[in-house]
Amino acid sequence: MLPYNFVQFIGWLLDLYSWVIIAAALITWVSPDPRNPIVQFLFRATEPVLRPVRNLLPPWRTGGLDLSPLIVIIAIQFIERVILPSLY
Repeated sequence: MLPYNFVQFIGWLLDLYSWVIIAAALITWVSPDPRNPIVQFLFRATEPVLRPVRNLLPPWRTGGLDLSPLIVIIAIQFIERVILPSLY
């Protein structure tokens, strides 16, 4: 079993990443400058996780809605609430 502090740290990182995904999703609602360093960071941090989900469920199949951030956040919540508690 893993130490409680390590599991808690992983949970904190997953929470932080959830907020990064939310910020990336919200910033797409406006016309962000692609040269902005914050926009570049959000894209580089979230796109490796969101792209495979987007490939499985493309927006043209969901009425033009990109549901990949929602699906990834639900997966993170599952990890935090089911998998992490079983590790300590």
